[in-house]
Amino acid sequence: MQLIIVESPTKARTLTRFLKGDYQIEATMGHIRDLPKAALGVDIEHDFTPSYVIPKLKQKRVGELKKIAKGADAIILATDPDREGEAIAFHVQYVIRENPKSKTQNLKFSRIVFHEITEHATKEALAHPREIDLPLVDAQQARRVLDRLVGYKLSPLLWQKLSKRWLSAGRVQSVAVRLIVEREREIAKFTNEEYWTITGEFRIKNLELRIEDQVMIAQLVSKEGVKYEKTLTFDLFDGKYTTTTSTISNQSLADGIVRDLKPPFTVSAVDKKEVKRYPYPPYTTSTLQQDAGRRLYFSAKKTMQLAQKLYEEGVITYHRTDSVNLAEKFITEARNFIKGQYGEAYVPETARRYKSKSKVAQEAHEAIRPTEAGETHDKLQMTNDKDLNRDHYRLYELIWKRALASQVKEAVFDSTTIDITTSNGYVFEAQGSVVKFDGYLKITGRDNDEVIIPNVTVGQTVALQEAKPEQHFTSPPPRYTEASLIKTLEEKGIGRPSTYAPIISTIQERQYVTREEKKLVPTELGNAVVDFLVKYFSDIMALPFTAAMEDDLDAIANGEKQWVPVIRAFYEPFGKLL
Repeated sequence: MQLIIVESPTKARTLTRFLKGDYQIEATMGHIRDLPKAALGVDIEHDFTPSYVIPKLKQKRVGELKKIAKGADAIILATDPDREGEAIAFHVQYVIRENPKSKTQNLKFSRIVFHEITEHATKEALAHPREIDLPLVDAQQARRVLDRLVGYKLSPLLWQKLSKRWLSAGRVQSVAVRLIVEREREIAKFTNEEYWTITGEFRIKNLELRIEDQVMIAQLVSKEGVKYEKTLTFDLFDGKYTTTTSTISNQSLADGIVRDLKPPFTVSAVDKKEVKRYPYPPYTTSTLQQDAGRRLYFSAKKTMQLAQKLYEEGVITYHRTDSVNLAEKFITEARNFIKGQYGEAYVPETARRYKSKSKVAQEAHEAIRPTEAGETHDKLQMTNDKDLNRDHYRLYELIWKRALASQVKEAVFDSTTIDITTSNGYVFEAQGSVVKFDGYLKITGRDNDEVIIPNVTVGQTVALQEAKPEQHFTSPPPRYTEASLIKTLEEKGIGRPSTYAPIISTIQERQYVTREEKKLVPTELGNAVVDFLVKYFSDIMALPFTAAMEDDLDAIANGEKQWVPVIRAFYEPFGKLL
């Protein structure tokens, strides 16, 4: 008998559907070995050696796995294809082998990796087993030790200084709170500036077609070549914020311009051009969490819980990834499906292949995609043989549309810009577009922002029906949402796909941040913690420092650095500050 060990019962059940005969599939029910909860668990004096224990709640399961292992001819470790999964595989092997007198001492262990739980992918993985990737284990161990040192050394200091024994500090979570705190302070000190815009409503006669007059809306943009629009740029903690305003600064100026508009109003330019819009690449963890937040109003935590279930049921690929790469098999399936469903006109001449912008993206991984190109949202619901609910189907539909659309031809628009000039040099501009070929929009759906404008010719006279001045005020930089915070963390190289959802959950659970109308707002406690940490631990709270540490962890995973020197380089100055 060959024993396959995975993390979850759902994953085990899915594998059982197509692995019969000599295989027995068992689940660890998550991590089976971890640092102790009640102690630091890291020997600082001896190369930061971690002291792992089997949690009380897992001891029974570990005993069962050991017993089952005694009857196995070989053990196949099939945990998830990331650093955490590699570490779980390592700990399973260690626990089963730890007793020198055990019959499991001489058992043959192998490690397999697959990015989708399908028959093809699993059998392909079984045909190409490997050893445990120790650099990946070291990278995960380094992250765990690092976070334990920060959390268990810094948290008691916060308890003492801020008189709250339930506070916690985390290497990445504290930086995330700082981003939110700094943004709130930038909003508070922002000074709103008044400005005005002028919109013209023009009536166009169409005598040839003998139809009713058409109305066209245009914006005042310039006078005698001098533009009214101006751009303001502000330096923020996390980058630059740009907002658009106008040189028309008050109502008196706006009213004066309206009075000064002199007929005739003549079409001075008509610029028509073809514009192509290309599909987005398939989802990564970050972009899925952002889109699910914006479109479905799911929290990052909920999105990952739903995606975990979809992955374990075998309907999507692994959901913790920073790659936009797609398997050739899927690309071929997708192109065939698109051709059959929508016609050959929708299939690009050559398949689209995407490259990640991130310098640390693991291109051997795949983007998040459906395991079958033809498994539409409706078809998945109709089969109804999986333990999925409405929210699972809604998230799946998002993933399916994004992945399939990435392999469809671009959408083509006829874009038109029309200039209307007054006799004394004021210029109004109208813009509109019409879909010429819907392309990938056939799958994703069209936007509702299309503006269709009448056909006019240069030299044609139009009538100004009304000119409307409108008051505005410049807006401060927006508060973070979960989606925009994840985007910023990713752009700054802080955290990794598996950490975004836990970070956002933790900072809310610790009452450093609250959600108000889907926006993240710091509490007084969050402000106090950030001020204390920035004052005494400025390096740890700096974005470049945190991003550099992530680079070091990636270097460990790639076998380019050893984990102990990396931890020592961090801890020695940190220990002195403590």
